[in-house]
Amino acid sequence: MELLNTLVDKGLRRELPTREEALAVLATSDDELLDVVAAAGKVRRQWFGRRVKLNYLVNLKSGLCPEDCSYCSQRLGSKAEILKYTWLKPDDASKAAAAGVAGGAKRVCLVASGRGPTDKDVDRVSETISAIKEQNEGVEVCACLGLLSDGQAGRLRAAGADAYNHNLNTSEATYGDICTTHDFSDRVSTVQQAQAAGMSACSGLIAGMGESDADLVDVVFALRELDPDSVPVNFLIPFEGTPLAKEWNLTPQRALRILAMVRFVCPDVEVRLAGGREVHLRSLQPLALHLVNSIFLGDYLTSEGQAGKDDLAMIADAGFEVEGTDTTTLPEHRRQDCGGAAADDAEGDAEELAATVAAPSDDTRRDLVSVRRRGAGTDLPPNA
Repeated sequence: MELLNTLVDKGLRRELPTREEALAVLATSDDELLDVVAAAGKVRRQWFGRRVKLNYLVNLKSGLCPEDCSYCSQRLGSKAEILKYTWLKPDDASKAAAAGVAGGAKRVCLVASGRGPTDKDVDRVSETISAIKEQNEGVEVCACLGLLSDGQAGRLRAAGADAYNHNLNTSEATYGDICTTHDFSDRVSTVQQAQAAGMSACSGLIAGMGESDADLVDVVFALRELDPDSVPVNFLIPFEGTPLAKEWNLTPQRALRILAMVRFVCPDVEVRLAGGREVHLRSLQPLALHLVNSIFLGDYLTSEGQAGKDDLAMIADAGFEVEGTDTTTLPEHRRQDCGGAAADDAEGDAEELAATVAAPSDDTRRDLVSVRRRGAGTDLPPNA
């Protein structure tokens, strides 16, 4: 396909595709899927070789959020039967983080529900960051605490935070359809505050909320304009008890096309396969590794993920390798304190990928949404 040749050439040069080209990727057929994955895979390997970075989530405070984001099991008015608890003590959070690091995670992501942190909360998280870094040499720490107030980004950076996550989630035009308690510009502002404070920006999206192809392209182009170093791609987990519980709009094939589009638009960025991969990609998860260079290990905030040992086996079986703490993630031109190294060169084509493809299924698998009952906030060991 001439489209794919053009997109590969642009990706290797870090040149932005047109919106029409990005939309065309989403419009490709299932018959063309392997060609799309192979093309995007060339771009991924140019900048990141065959390395996969592991990230580990620690939910510092679960549930009881005053915001009304429709997709979230922790939202105001949520009836989802998730774990609910207040702030973990720094030592407990550090122990939870250590489990992920022991499982191979290079970055620990500290997340807390809520509109944004108070100054006291920032102090508490700062203590946690210090504890984690003291006990785990070389680990990166990313904070995700909601909307930031003046000066808070600088304080987190001074405490040792390498990165800050705040997702745009969906297009600006449709943001009001999923949330009314804050708006798109609030999210953009928080990402910019993190960047101004010297932290690596992490900002991504959620697919599968009923959005159009144009919405997906718009949010990815908005992310490209913000220029974060990492872009998590989440697929909606339709929790019972939330407004989007019946939104089962994704097939494994569409999820792969979305990941390919993100890779073409953000060729040299850490594209992270995030929440919902087990629910929507299912047996095609290994194929996604040809598009992304980063995943979350184990469980998510309020749902359980694939067993950590199965994540590691999947990476090895697909011919990839876990990125160690002694290897920098991002290409030379993007390096920061927690940045990266130039990618290894690798080859691959559609024929190589064919063996990993399983028969597609259009059946809705609501049984795959499993509420987290282990790890942080419980007496049970975490999944890492």
